[in-house]
Amino acid sequence: GKAVAQTNVRGGWTKDVWHLDWDGVGYCVPGLAESQVVLVDTPGLNEVDGAARAAMSAEAASRSDLVLFVTDSDLNEIEYTALAQLAASQKPLLVVLNKMDLYTTQQKKELLAHLAGSQLTGLVDPRNIVPVAADPKEIEYVIETATGATITEWRKPQPNIVALQERILEILDAEGKALVALNAAMYAADKSDRMGALRVRLREDKAAMTIWSYASMKAVAVAINPIAVADILGGTAVDTAMVATLARIYGIHITTANARSLVLSILKAAGWIMLAEAATHVASGIFKGLTLGSSAVLTALPQGAAAGYGSYIVGQAARYYFQHGASWGDIAPKQVVSQILENTDKQSILLQLKEEIRKKIRLNPYAGS
Repeated sequence: GKAVAQTNVRGGWTKDVWHLDWDGVGYCVPGLAESQVVLVDTPGLNEVDGAARAAMSAEAASRSDLVLFVTDSDLNEIEYTALAQLAASQKPLLVVLNKMDLYTTQQKKELLAHLAGSQLTGLVDPRNIVPVAADPKEIEYVIETATGATITEWRKPQPNIVALQERILEILDAEGKALVALNAAMYAADKSDRMGALRVRLREDKAAMTIWSYASMKAVAVAINPIAVADILGGTAVDTAMVATLARIYGIHITTANARSLVLSILKAAGWIMLAEAATHVASGIFKGLTLGSSAVLTALPQGAAAGYGSYIVGQAARYYFQHGASWGDIAPKQVVSQILENTDKQSILLQLKEEIRKKIRLNPYAGS
């Protein structure tokens, strides 16, 4: 019934969330000692450059026990979508039709009928669509004096919000304690879910970075190493180290021997699909041995990229294994590797690995031209 927060005719004026005690009501939620009602005022939803403010409003709504959705006309698409999302939260929702003093009696009747009868059917209880005039415009009165003269006087009507106050109190009186308990639990669960999702995302990002780091390391090492046998032995060591690192990321203890066994089982599961990579790797290694390493420049890109790609596939398969609690689940390892290969853009990965090799060769002061 009075101005307690900043308002302005210009859109976007409210930029923060305001918390205000509901002074003068003297209401305590039944069963919760001296729990007072606090009003939370948020920014609007459909303002220019208002995405951040809309997110702020949604966060405030998720923490509230009772939501007042304030509008002053028929709902646009942005408002309707937001209202539908709020209704899905299953918490009491009042649609407050403000500025009703600007409408004629017939217009107000038609607007209420439209909202209750079609637009908000199934979303909001008709009893919870409440017309108000929180800040009525001044009305011009023409007054005739005792002498017959007329004077003009502007008077501001009292706010018409009693119906809204009563509806809020009815809901709180009937459901207050349950609402507070339920919404506190839901909010805590939502926060827990979001924190859990964030931890999962960070873990997956770290796993993906680890796989690419080791694949690049293997690609470069194989490309620039002129010793044939060291290519093969070094490659196995890199894959084993990568698998052990992934296990730690997923909180699983694994020995070096077990990590090496997992690498070999993945390669075995890949079978003929990965044989071409291995053949290229070995053939290039033999070529290096016969030429005492002078062919390294010729074979660097294809051999290194092939080795890195093989390591990338091993890493993705091991990632799947650890994601499922160090188990292949109901799927055979061969199926897992086949799915990974099917969903991997091989050419893109090879191009990226070749670029990594080129960068390292360019940085090598002994690489010549």
